[in-house]
Amino acid sequence: MKSNLNIKNILFVVVIVLLIIPQTRQPIQIWLNKGLALFSPSVTAKKDQQVIKDYNWILKSKTGHLINLEDSKGQVVFINFWGTWCPPCIAEMPSMQALYKDYKDKVEFVFISDEDHSLSNTFLKEKGYTFETFVPRTAYPKIFNVTSIPRTFLIDKSGYVIIDKTGAANWNSKAVRKTIDELLAEDL
Repeated sequence: MKSNLNIKNILFVVVIVLLIIPQTRQPIQIWLNKGLALFSPSVTAKKDQQVIKDYNWILKSKTGHLINLEDSKGQVVFINFWGTWCPPCIAEMPSMQALYKDYKDKVEFVFISDEDHSLSNTFLKEKGYTFETFVPRTAYPKIFNVTSIPRTFLIDKSGYVIIDKTGAANWNSKAVRKTIDELLAEDL
């Protein structure tokens, strides 16, 4: 019995040490978040859905091109706030890339990072992600009250926030794809 207790104590100390060391902390956190990202995000109940009233939001692409979210009005929009340093963000990126690959011509994808474009684009290139990331140039619309990342919004053609998810999720799930397909089929 005492031997089992000592082994458990040693394992606990090893895990704590691995989480303290910067070189091992992030890979462990990403691995743990990949487990959490196996689950699909939930659709917000109709009565709790907020609507975007102000689409006026200027974003800058890596090439310096300015876009306004206003141009996305009337479309299905997928907005993700993320960072290269964020383990849950990194954990959910493969599912977002798969979703983007299949829906990029039907859904407006807006990936937002406050980091310098050189840093975020180097990260995307190294990982083989093909979506573009943007940096905000004006204040977020009030509806995007982002206090932690990742934070992802799926918005219908009428401006209702159908999904509002904080934390890692499986964005390439059958449930998310079904929701997007239904939103794309809706008329304004």
